[in-house]
Amino acid sequence: MATSYRPEIIQRAFVDFIGSRLHPFWSLTRPKLRLIARQALNDDLIVVQFEGNHAFKRQVLDSDGGWHGGQHINLTAVIDAIYHQRHYSLVGLPKQPLYLQSDIDNSESSENKQLQSPIITIAIKPQGLVSNYLTQQAPLGTIFDSSLPSGAFTLAQAKLDTQSANRLLLAPSSLLFIAGGSGITPMLGLITQALSQSHTVTLLYYSHMPLAETPFLKHWQQLKDSYPNFTYHFINTEDPDSYLAGTRHLSAESLLALSLPLADTRIFVCGSQALLAGLYDAVQTITSLDMDSLANKRSLRDNIIFERFGNLSHEPASIGNNDNAKNDIAMQTVYLRGRQRQFDTSTTLLIGAEQAGITLSYGCRQGICQLCRCNKASGVVKNIETGKISSNGYESIQTCINIAMTDVVLDI
Repeated sequence: MATSYRPEIIQRAFVDFIGSRLHPFWSLTRPKLRLIARQALNDDLIVVQFEGNHAFKRQVLDSDGGWHGGQHINLTAVIDAIYHQRHYSLVGLPKQPLYLQSDIDNSESSENKQLQSPIITIAIKPQGLVSNYLTQQAPLGTIFDSSLPSGAFTLAQAKLDTQSANRLLLAPSSLLFIAGGSGITPMLGLITQALSQSHTVTLLYYSHMPLAETPFLKHWQQLKDSYPNFTYHFINTEDPDSYLAGTRHLSAESLLALSLPLADTRIFVCGSQALLAGLYDAVQTITSLDMDSLANKRSLRDNIIFERFGNLSHEPASIGNNDNAKNDIAMQTVYLRGRQRQFDTSTTLLIGAEQAGITLSYGCRQGICQLCRCNKASGVVKNIETGKISSNGYESIQTCINIAMTDVVLDI
C-alpha cells in the first residue's frame, strides 16, 4: 500500500533557529566548533584545538568514523561583523594521539597529552586576518561554523593511475612525503594511515627552524620508534649539517640520495610554490637522466600528488622547459555565453577573466568553497589540482582551479 507524503510538523531549520537563540553551540544540522585551547609549537606554528557540537560529531565522527588524513575543514569566522571563510588542514586522525613537547604544553593535561576524538586540531601560521584572529585574538569558548572534513589530498589518490583515472592500481609499497613550513600539518594523518597499511614511508621536511623546534618532533620520534619502515629527514635550510646531498633546497641530487625506487614511489607534497617548482624541476631532471628505468616510459611527474598552499596562477608542472608544459599554458579564448563577452587567457579561468577586467564569482580562490563553480557548455579544461582533463561537453567546473586547454564556452 502506497504511503502518502507526511510533512515535517516542525522543520529542523526552525528548531535550529530557536536552539541557536538558547545556546549558539546547539544545532541539529549545522556543524560548529568551539575553541578550547591554543599552544605555540614554535615561532611559525600555533596549534589550535576545538570541540565539535552534536551535529559535527554525528555527521563526521559517529557516522563515518572520522576523516581521512590530509583532509581539511572550511572555518567561518566573524570579525568586526564580517564573515570570513578559510580552510585549514586537519592535524592527525580522530583517534590518533598527538604527542606534543611538554615545554610548550600550557594546558592542564599531562606531559604526554593525547588529543583524541572528538577534539579537532589544526596548526596555523599566524599571518593573515583570520589566522591572526584564531591564534591571538579569539577568546577561548568562541564558536565557529564549520564545514565537514573534505578534500582529495588523501591516500586514496595513491591508488589512481594518473593517466587513466578509471583504472585502479595496487597501492605502491613506497610513499614519499615532502613538506615545507606549515605544509607539514596534513602529513600526520596521511603518514599514520600509510604506516598502518604497511607502506614504507619517508618524510622529507624543509624548514628554517632548528631541529629542536620542528613541529610535532616528539610525534615523529614516537612513530619512528613504533614503525621501523618509517624514516624522516629534517632539513634546516640554515644548517649545512642537515642538508641532503650538500644542498639546502630540494633537488634531483637530494631525491636520489634517499635511495628510493622513485619509479614506483608515490610522492605527496605540500608547501610553497617554490617547493613545488623545485620538486617538478628535480623529477624532470631525474626522468631525463634515467628514462630507461621508468615503467612504461612514464614521467616521474605522474607520481606526484600535491596540496597547494597559496594561489598558483599556473599548474606547477608548467614550470620547466618541456614541450608538454608549454602546450598546457597556451593562450585560449573563453566565451561567456550569458554575458556575450570573451577574453583570452593562459592561466586559470578566474584569473584570466580578472586580467581582462571581467568580474566572476569567487570565494577562497583555492578550489575549496565552490563559490566560483559554473557550467561549461563546451571546450576542454584541466584541473590544476588533480591534473584531470575534462570532456569536451557540458559539465560543472570551478573557474579558480581550471585552465583552458582549448577554446571554452561558459554559461555565465
